[in-house]
Amino acid sequence: METDPAGRVDVAASSNGRQRRAEVLVVGAYYADLVFHGLSRPVRPGTEVFARGFEILPGGAYTPAMAMRRLGHDVVWSTDFGTDLFSEQVLAATRAEGLDDTGFRFHTVPVRSITASLSSREDRAMVSYQDPVVPYPLAMLLREHRAEVLILPQLHYGAAVQAALRVAHELETLVFMDCQDVPCTLDTPTVREILAQVDIFAPNAEEALRLTRAPTLDAAIDTLAALVDTLLVKRGGWGAIAVQDGRRCEIGAVPVDVVDTTAAGDCFNAGFLHAHLAGRPLPDCLATAVACGAAATSALGSSAAPDLTELPRWLAQVPAARQV
Repeated sequence: METDPAGRVDVAASSNGRQRRAEVLVVGAYYADLVFHGLSRPVRPGTEVFARGFEILPGGAYTPAMAMRRLGHDVVWSTDFGTDLFSEQVLAATRAEGLDDTGFRFHTVPVRSITASLSSREDRAMVSYQDPVVPYPLAMLLREHRAEVLILPQLHYGAAVQAALRVAHELETLVFMDCQDVPCTLDTPTVREILAQVDIFAPNAEEALRLTRAPTLDAAIDTLAALVDTLLVKRGGWGAIAVQDGRRCEIGAVPVDVVDTTAAGDCFNAGFLHAHLAGRPLPDCLATAVACGAAATSALGSSAAPDLTELPRWLAQVPAARQV
């Protein structure tokens, strides 16, 4: 029995009974995405804007786990569910997708993780809330599942993360880390050191600029590419950039009638990893990432994440890669 930071007594049960090495381990909270889409104008303080549609969809770390699963990979997702309605909804979606549940922890109290997504054709704004949960130590998860690939859907830092990533490299686990809107910079203690332990880092352009405090995107890319083995920079409607071992590759965006951009980044990440694990060269990996990201924008949330039968149609629409 444990007490969380909010003072609630909680009993968590894990369904972990894994005896074999996992291919992919995703570590992160679920979110129930409350998606307001088709906004007539940007939302500003003191104003009210009506959306043309609204849905509640599974999101957060569910998205990369589900996207990798649809692409045929063995995925374990380490996350927490409670007694609340949002947990029930996302848990039902994981079971419908056939996701492995050996990484789930079930709590005897609500574990509400909610994001209100205000989505337009160009971008989205988000407001989130999460009930506090004592996390399962990352180093222990790595030792339990011994995954070939670790996906961290946001930038994590601190001494415990440093130690866990050392365990990952001892286990020869490839570390893929997204950035998201985490309030830190390269000057924040341990951030540089942790990025040096990451194999693939995938911020978007705004995150790269904010993290590095660089004056231009090119300067931010140069700074980050010097820290990580492979850097991916997502640029939305302008495509994406990858840098690996000094080689830079750029691909433009796929023309698509955008419905919602909420899950595009996570699906982009899944596409890159899918091709990378198949041993494809960098331009092919980036093309697959762009294809999956574009597919995700064609419907609400992550519902349009492509499977292996749908992927070729999206790949055929990807512009040719440009080596720089």
